[in-house]
Amino acid sequence: MSAVGKSTNIFWQECSVGKLDRQKLLKQKGCVVWITGLSGSGKSTLACTLDQELYSRSKLAYVLDGDNLRHGLNKDLGFSTEDRTENIRRVGEVAKLFADAGLICIASLISPYRKDRDSCRGILPESSFIEVFMNMPLELCEARDPKGLYKLARAGKIKGFTGIDDPYEPPLNCEIEIKQENGVCPSPNAMAGQVVGYLEEKGFLHE
Repeated sequence: MSAVGKSTNIFWQECSVGKLDRQKLLKQKGCVVWITGLSGSGKSTLACTLDQELYSRSKLAYVLDGDNLRHGLNKDLGFSTEDRTENIRRVGEVAKLFADAGLICIASLISPYRKDRDSCRGILPESSFIEVFMNMPLELCEARDPKGLYKLARAGKIKGFTGIDDPYEPPLNCEIEIKQENGVCPSPNAMAGQVVGYLEEKGFLHE
């Protein structure tokens, strides 16, 4: 019996089918690919392309998209520092469950604060949290502005917008960094290929 947070008198229920059994069934190893970066850096593009590439290889993945999650699981949260932290905490816990189920969980969120991303890393087994930093300059992201949010932020209509009047803390030791080469952004397939290559090398694409 234990107490966790505000929950008291609770017990951990073990089942006979475990993570290794599920991984053997799926012929892959569960992990979390956490894609972080500014709005407009290409996170969702990479997430969906990677998902498609893994599907083509008969590997089971699932995308947790930050905006999509705010339509349901996190619809009660705003964009204050405290709400951003809780947003990432919830997504980290869900991602952990997907990884435990044997899936390759692709989490695509700005996740601006380093300590919040590190907290998600801390709840997963060693090496199964793969941080992918979309290292694209603010000028490029703002020029893209696919959702028109930078324009609104510059006009003062959105407060606390990451990169404009709220900080983004880049990873210090990410597993994968994706950036421009000679001023040219890699294609979606090239970005996905970089991540797939890492997963293959580390043994996540076979049991």
